[in-house]
Amino acid sequence: MTHCLTASPETCAWGYFDAGLPAALEIDSGEEVVIETVSGGPDHVPGKDAGFHVPPELWEIHARSERMLPGHILTGPVAVRGARPGHVLQVDILDVTLRQDWGWNLIHPLMGTLPGEFERKRIEIIPLDRAAMVGRMPWGLDLPLRPFFGVMGVAPPPGWGRISTIEPRAHGGNIDNRELVAGTTLFLPVHVAGAMFWCGDGHGAQGDGEVCVTAIETALAGRFRLTLREDMALDRPRAETPTHLITMGMHEDLDRCAEVALRDMIAWIVAETGLSREDVYMLCSLAGDLRITQTVNGQKGVHMMMERALLGAGQDERKQG
Repeated sequence: MTHCLTASPETCAWGYFDAGLPAALEIDSGEEVVIETVSGGPDHVPGKDAGFHVPPELWEIHARSERMLPGHILTGPVAVRGARPGHVLQVDILDVTLRQDWGWNLIHPLMGTLPGEFERKRIEIIPLDRAAMVGRMPWGLDLPLRPFFGVMGVAPPPGWGRISTIEPRAHGGNIDNRELVAGTTLFLPVHVAGAMFWCGDGHGAQGDGEVCVTAIETALAGRFRLTLREDMALDRPRAETPTHLITMGMHEDLDRCAEVALRDMIAWIVAETGLSREDVYMLCSLAGDLRITQTVNGQKGVHMMMERALLGAGQDERKQG
C-alpha cells in the first residue's frame, strides 16, 4: 500500500520540529508513502505574471500557518506503528520529483560561508526544465538537476522542546547531504513513539558546502518506504547509496565533524567485516572520502563515504580462514 500526505496548513510545520505534535498520518512498518512539500516564504515566490506554477497550498500556508523564523516548511509527521525510542527508522528514498517549474536561491548579508563579504541581499528565481532536468542560471548556464530533500528527520527527544529546522542534529533534520537522492537509504535513530518522520527543504541542485546559504530551493514530492529496524542502534544519522556507506558528523567545528564521521565509519566497517580498528583506520585513510556536507547551518556537517565493494575482501578471507 502507498499512502499520500499532501502539503497544507494542517500537515505542515513552518520552521520547527516538535515531539509533541500529533501524527498527520500513521502507517505500518514497510509501507510506502508519498509526501508532497513546498518551499519558501512570500519573498521567495515569483510574481503572479511571471508565468510559473505556484502550488496553491503554498499561499494557504503563508496565510494560515504559524511561522517560526528562520526555518523550513516541513510536511508531516508520519508515524510508524510500533516504533519506539531506541529503534532505528530506515528511510528508503524510492523517488524524488519536482512539483513546480521554478526554484529560488538566496544570498543574505551576514550569513553563509563568507558572511562579511556580500552586503546586498539577492533572491534569484531559477526556471526549472522538468523534461530536460536542468535549471537555467541567470548567465545562461543549464545546470543539471539532482533533486533531494535537504531536511529529513524524525521527532527530536521530547526534552528538547520545539527546535528550529535550521541545525542538523541527532534526529536528522537539515542534513543538506546532496548524496541522499532517489535510490539511497537514510537511517535515523528514533526518539519518540511512532518515530514521527518529516521532510521538506526540497533542493533541485546543491554543491557540497551549500556555501551561499541556499541551494535551488523548490517544491518536491518524495516516495519513501519507512521500515522499523529493531536490530540496529544508532546515535546519529547514517546512510547508504547503492555503492557507498555514508557516515555523518555534525558540530559547530568542522574538525569535530570530521572526527565523528570517521569514528562512526570505523565502527560500522569493523562491525560488518570483523577487521581490526587499526586495519579500518588505515583503509579509511587510503580509500575513504571525507566531504564537507554544508558550512551554513550553525551546526556544520562532514560526511565520510566508503565504497562498499572494498569491504568484501576482508570478509571473504575471514570466511576462508
